[in-house]
Amino acid sequence: MTQPDLKNLRNIGIISHIDAGKTTVSERILYYTGEIHRLGEVHDGQATMDWMEQEQQRGITITATSTSCRWGETCINLIDTPGHIDFTIEVERSLRVLDGAVTIFSAVEGVQPQSESVWRQADRYSVPRICLINKMDRVGADYQGVIEQIRQRLGARPVLMQLPYGEESEFSGVIDLVADRLLVFDTEDRGLTVNTLPVPESLSEEVAGAREALFEAAADWDDDLLAALLDGREISAQQVRAALRRGVLACGLFPVFLGSALRNKGVQPLLDGVTDFLPSPLELPAVAAHRPGEPAEVKLVCDPQGPFCALAFKVLSDEGRKLTYLRIYSGQLKMGESVLNSTRQVEERAARLFRMHAHKRERIDLARAGDIVAVAGLKEALTGDTLCSPRDPLVLAGLNIPEPVISLAIEPKRIQDQDKLLNSLDKLQWEDPTFRVREDRETGQLVLSGMGELHLEVVLRRLADDFGVEVNAGFPQVVYRESITQAASHRERFEREIDGRLQRGEVALSVAPRARGTGWLLQFPDSSAELPAEMASALEETLNQALAAGLQVGYPVVDLEVRIDELPFEPGVTTLSGVRAAAQRGLMLAVRNAGPVLLEPVMELEMTAPFEASGRVLASLQQKRGRVEGMESRQECEIIRASVPLSETFGYMTELRSATQGRGSFTMQFSHYDRAPEAVQRRYGLIP
Repeated sequence: MTQPDLKNLRNIGIISHIDAGKTTVSERILYYTGEIHRLGEVHDGQATMDWMEQEQQRGITITATSTSCRWGETCINLIDTPGHIDFTIEVERSLRVLDGAVTIFSAVEGVQPQSESVWRQADRYSVPRICLINKMDRVGADYQGVIEQIRQRLGARPVLMQLPYGEESEFSGVIDLVADRLLVFDTEDRGLTVNTLPVPESLSEEVAGAREALFEAAADWDDDLLAALLDGREISAQQVRAALRRGVLACGLFPVFLGSALRNKGVQPLLDGVTDFLPSPLELPAVAAHRPGEPAEVKLVCDPQGPFCALAFKVLSDEGRKLTYLRIYSGQLKMGESVLNSTRQVEERAARLFRMHAHKRERIDLARAGDIVAVAGLKEALTGDTLCSPRDPLVLAGLNIPEPVISLAIEPKRIQDQDKLLNSLDKLQWEDPTFRVREDRETGQLVLSGMGELHLEVVLRRLADDFGVEVNAGFPQVVYRESITQAASHRERFEREIDGRLQRGEVALSVAPRARGTGWLLQFPDSSAELPAEMASALEETLNQALAAGLQVGYPVVDLEVRIDELPFEPGVTTLSGVRAAAQRGLMLAVRNAGPVLLEPVMELEMTAPFEASGRVLASLQQKRGRVEGMESRQECEIIRASVPLSETFGYMTELRSATQGRGSFTMQFSHYDRAPEAVQRRYGLIP
């Protein structure tokens, strides 16, 4: 693929709740743009973008996959993201580098929990979006209900671009409201042929009303269009699209298209919408960076002639070697060129450059501003690192990485696999910042932490399938947090001879609880300025490490303030090791006297259950310490929203299916931490 004109480049992602049809839409996009010549289906395990063996077996997307294609003169870099909450980091890092997104909603299920999550993630990065209401051919399809949910639940302003032609199984086309025409998709050639027809007379009144609403929305972004609308003058389709584009780029409007990707209907107009409404790299605000050690911002515009600066947003372990995905914001990168990893202060060589097509590679010699490419040869780069020119160091903002909420202990089945297991886990941590590995100090076992049961299940399968390491795994365990319930103070003196030298230190500190979800805060007195810089830095590092490692039962400490009240320093007497030891023990004893408490993760659940089984589902929630937040009747089922402690959800899918005769399902995502029950506190020795 030749280098496109930047104004014709679109870096977009497909985002949605699980099973809304993201990968099916991606497959159709590749088919209609001519990138593939045979359609593969998710349910057959043949989808191009689901290339991992586990993705094909499970019928879900696990890792974000990128590809490139052309639609007319427009070059599209496309990333298909997972919909399952366990793999939310894939969505997070994709949205961090994308210029626009296509959000997919099911016409039957509507706005689901993960739909809200990915929408909020896109809001955080101010990503312009267009929407597709998919599965219009399904029984119970209600696009108007979905639009109302977008308005109410997401606080967004959807703009309907089409009306359906035919309902449910009779859905065969769409009415383009801007161009005032009917588009019918030929079933004989899998929708490749789009027949353009006049709008049927029987629908003219409904179309006129929908066009008026569309034009009014566009008029909010174009004064000339508004004047023409008020005067009753004719308005061109080009003028409407230009006004809508301004609204989309400002994240003020969200055009809504209709379709059924599985039945090959509605994808070509969606591609036109990508071209018409989503931004090129040239239309985005300048990206903020800063030079190492300097707080002042440097604004980077998308200019191939500017200083080279790129963000490593994904790292893949490819046959034991690192493949690093980059979004280039400024300048250009040539194959074999040296780059500086300004996050880690190491210089490396970009040995080879690739444009990715799922797991297949197209080698290229040059990448430039606006591109999304993969690089081989960067040994030190990790997710969130900045790569730049060694002559002009710059650092970009990193990523927001969620904390793991579940863990399990593992050990290799064969003792000779111990080193191989550690090496394999290290490579998996390259790829996934939400996957953590630590060694339990008491048992010596390796403890894996992740975002959910499925996340860790996938990791274990990958250890066996990709790395050839069989392991024994324990039952999943909740990752708790430690906190305190009251204020306390403590003065600690440390004096001990170590290796023939007397180590001394003294620290007086206080701890106090903070509001839930605010993390920890360290405060030092003005007198600490008398400390040597090395000692002050070591003290802060020691306190941070102690809080992260846990002080009572080994879980990270959150929601407390640590204030250093006194820090006596005698030159020649006070030592670095003494201050470290006094601070660590003093903090532990202060927390012990401050009413230590364990916090457990609480999840947001959305359950779908038939009406006749809703009573049993509600009863099971009560047994699991769940709290019902709301209920909504939809078609022939009940949608129940609730919050439930994570520890109560293990194996819940089997229980729910039993209670609903296999017709119930649920999705969940992390909500917050709350106080664990007394039985848990007692088990960990925090309550006598």
